[in-house]
Amino acid sequence: MPRFLNEQQHSVLSAVVDRLIPPDDDPGASDAGVPDYIDGLLGAFTYDPPHIWAGGPFSGRFGGANGFTSFHRLTATEELAWRTRIEGSLGIPERERLGPVAGLQQRYATGLEALGADFTSLTPQAQDERLREQPEFTALVYEHACEGMYGAPEYGGNRDLIGWSNIDYLGDVQPRGYSDEEVSQP
Repeated sequence: MPRFLNEQQHSVLSAVVDRLIPPDDDPGASDAGVPDYIDGLLGAFTYDPPHIWAGGPFSGRFGGANGFTSFHRLTATEELAWRTRIEGSLGIPERERLGPVAGLQQRYATGLEALGADFTSLTPQAQDERLREQPEFTALVYEHACEGMYGAPEYGGNRDLIGWSNIDYLGDVQPRGYSDEEVSQP
């Protein structure tokens, strides 16, 4: 269930990320949960605390406690910066200190609308043509698709470690050389 996008936008986004990181012998971006990663970023403030920074210092995948299951609370300054980045300035004076800002939410809504609701039914060649017609949006989605494909799965992408498996990356292997007990001590 999407956090920010509606079902149609999520469907179009799934098709977009699969054009940018397509499935072949390995699963593609939508299989890895990249649309959920992007939607989670756009809806980061629908969680409490916001899903901006996962805890740590270790994931528990290679020993130690899993500190990534909880997210850090933001300071007031961090929240202002991230809300401005994600939601935009929205005419709020403290967010417009350096001028109006179109946030990621607006940029995605506008970009997905420009690609069209019929994007999912187009041929791959026609989808690629529409993406070429929206170069700034395509670059934005590609950046986030790479983050979602190859980043830590706690942020909603890299489902089942698909991205890391595709590139033969073990992932966050810390801590090496320490016992579970040593890395779990406060």
